[in-house]
Amino acid sequence: MPSATSNSWLNRFAWLTCVTTLLLICSGGMVTSKGVGLAVPDWPTTFGYNMFLFPVSKWVGGILFEHTHRLMGSLVGFVTIILAVWLWLSEDRQWVRNLGVIALAGVILQGILGGLRVTMMKDEIGIFHACIAQAFLGLLVVIALVTTNFWRTLTSQRTDAQEFAPIKTLAIAITIAIYVQLALGATMRHQHRDLAILDFPTANGAWIPDTSATALAKINVWRDARGLSDVTAFQVWLQMAHRFLALVIGIALIAFCVRVWRDSPRFGALKRLSIFWVALVACQIALGAWTIWSNKAADVATAHVALGAVMLSFGVSISSICWRISQIALGRPAAAGPGAPRSEPIRA
Repeated sequence: MPSATSNSWLNRFAWLTCVTTLLLICSGGMVTSKGVGLAVPDWPTTFGYNMFLFPVSKWVGGILFEHTHRLMGSLVGFVTIILAVWLWLSEDRQWVRNLGVIALAGVILQGILGGLRVTMMKDEIGIFHACIAQAFLGLLVVIALVTTNFWRTLTSQRTDAQEFAPIKTLAIAITIAIYVQLALGATMRHQHRDLAILDFPTANGAWIPDTSATALAKINVWRDARGLSDVTAFQVWLQMAHRFLALVIGIALIAFCVRVWRDSPRFGALKRLSIFWVALVACQIALGAWTIWSNKAADVATAHVALGAVMLSFGVSISSICWRISQIALGRPAAAGPGAPRSEPIRA
């Protein structure tokens, strides 16, 4: 039987793994924002050196960002291995142990994708690499959440399954929409080095951009004169889709918050998390606008990526809590006996 102290330390380590992964995503975002993904042309070596023996004196310019990203990726891989082994040895819930194995497979896949992005120089691999990174973080958040005592205390929360179903459905739908939004953002960042639309809230001076051949020709002449890359209609509409989905997510989050406070006031954790979720989307929209107004300044664009990852993490947490509550309401409580953590409750 795992001790309360052991479970408490396991949970802390799981959250540490989440934070480390978030920092890795920030590092990757900075590499992409600065356009230095190929500053180190070889992999798994670094200019012929063993990655871990590359001289610090050579960490300059774009090499600093790319090499640091590789080292952070190695660190995340190392802590994920520890987490997977720790879960396998201390967890009685088989499904939680399986999550650790999936996380281990995910971090290996990420390392391979990162290497292929360098050796094959394919933007599509970079997009896939970015999307898997967000999914990997979401998985780690689930592992951290289900190893808290708070997860076990949810068994005492009772509600009507039919009344709660719309809240759960809305939470999951918003989380999926956020993931799609992150995928759109990754596609935008890897498809062109400059912004396809340089103004906000308008788009090329209009609410609905003109992407006819004549209009695009004029736009690209204007961009060429300023040293900006040419754009296509697809790139313009991709950015418009990103803006539109941001609006939809914002409205849906407000609706979710209102629904939780109105229909499930006794779930204090959900009420507080829903407020934070709305605040996050407001900050994210502001950062998106700032990214455009600053002409995609690297630090602002990276903060936008990082906050998107935090928003997804909140969505995964809230969706998991809603799923747990709905299972209990249906009379199918997940095993909370021998394998459940027995540390002090973590207040959400």
